[in-house]
Amino acid sequence: MALDQSFVGRTYPPTEPYEVGREKIREFAEAVGDPNPAYTDSDAAKHLGHSDVIAPPTFVFAITFKAAGQVVEDPQLGLDYNRVVHGDQKFAYTRPVRAGDRLTVTSTIEAIKSLAGNDILDIRGEVHDEAGEHVVTAWTKLVARAAEEG
Repeated sequence: MALDQSFVGRTYPPTEPYEVGREKIREFAEAVGDPNPAYTDSDAAKHLGHSDVIAPPTFVFAITFKAAGQVVEDPQLGLDYNRVVHGDQKFAYTRPVRAGDRLTVTSTIEAIKSLAGNDILDIRGEVHDEAGEHVVTAWTKLVARAAEEG
């Protein structure tokens, strides 16, 4: 059954603040194989004009995808997560994520489409720091595969 188009534009409450830690940034940089010293060395980051180590660009996915869980788990939306695959991801930064940031995410359903029986859900996550300043916008595309016949 197709997802309800009336959910387009629905915004969910901001998440609790996520505190970005140096160790989490280092672990993430190692996991993705990015040796940029700005991710692990405060002096190197400061030399580049940052107040502390910064996170690789895709680091924020961990908190924006978790925030999108509010959408996915909304019983009124009726999304069958057992049929969902991650379709696409993109980010638009105002500034890098830094160690010490306390970030919140507000998720909004941007679009719902049906294509060949599949539901395609676009979720926008607006990430702000504790001062309310915009840090990054993340777009997540989820595809709920059509149910198999028979």
